[in-house]
Amino acid sequence: MARQQLLPVCAVVLVIFSLALTCSASTYVVGGNSGWDISTDLDSWTLGKRFLVGDVLLFQYSSSHSVMEVVPQDFDGCNMSNPISSSSTGNTSIPLTAPGDKFFVCGNKLHCLGGMKLQVTVDDNRSAAPAPAPAMEPGAPGSHPRPSTKSDNPSSVVPSIGFVHDGSVSVVVVFLGFMASFMWIASV
Repeated sequence: MARQQLLPVCAVVLVIFSLALTCSASTYVVGGNSGWDISTDLDSWTLGKRFLVGDVLLFQYSSSHSVMEVVPQDFDGCNMSNPISSSSTGNTSIPLTAPGDKFFVCGNKLHCLGGMKLQVTVDDNRSAAPAPAPAMEPGAPGSHPRPSTKSDNPSSVVPSIGFVHDGSVSVVVVFLGFMASFMWIASV
């Protein structure tokens, strides 16, 4: 009798465990160890990263900087007259709540014009893996990333976390749980 009451409890625990595995998100420290700074090569920092809905961008910066989210039309020219959002706290977390392109600039126009701006593409976390980038022709301009100008001195900034979970582990855990439950019931 006690075994029959244990089965629903095990099933609920397995379902909760599998949901916890599929609900993981990543926090990315923008610029890595260099942070949100004029000397950080932000274009290189984004290479190899896949930003998903639910992830968080953490901007850490000094008092001479700020972070503004702007519309695409204002990004290239560093127009900051009508930002979507703005922060100058030195420690700004921006949750990525919807798929699409997001545009961020430093509130200091000279810094922005000097390259202190960031564009990220946010994918829906239910979508398949992104298509590979087209191959560059050998010797074409821009075929090699620009080296970072920032020294690799460690700082108090937390390193970026790039954990991405596609849910396949949860499916396996649930399947194994149901198989174990089925085998247990068959043996009773």
